[in-house]
Amino acid sequence: MTHRFKTRLEQAHQRGSYDELLDLIPYAKLIGIECTRLGDELLFRLPAHKDNIGNPILPALHGGVIAGFMELAAALHLLVFTGAPGLPKIIDFSLDYLRAGQFRDTYAKCQVWRQGRRVANVAITAWQSTAAEPIATARAHFKIEETSRP
Repeated sequence: MTHRFKTRLEQAHQRGSYDELLDLIPYAKLIGIECTRLGDELLFRLPAHKDNIGNPILPALHGGVIAGFMELAAALHLLVFTGAPGLPKIIDFSLDYLRAGQFRDTYAKCQVWRQGRRVANVAITAWQSTAAEPIATARAHFKIEETSRP
């Protein structure tokens, strides 16, 4: 983890705002990801933006934008809550599209199912109108740097 990134992460924890951290990730800036801390959870938001549309006839969000949003949400969630010394690296990502992502704000929450010394498994759910009606669910496996033992 670069010193600049680590400093921004520490500042984000103190402020409870992750905007400056997201600014360091070019793809997060490109699609417009936002992150809010709600107690012990993070809520990710992908604001409706015309550049994220994949099917202009419906209009519907591009599937790759939804996938990228969910993968980044999982990586950031892992980084914030595990205390890992470095950025998690994606091993695999499995995504189920459940319905079209309409042209409106999209939200995501993550849950760490298992965290070992080297690998973490994260579940991600994305929705638009209500969390009970997700537009996509995903499972991601990340390689994390081992924490040093005393």
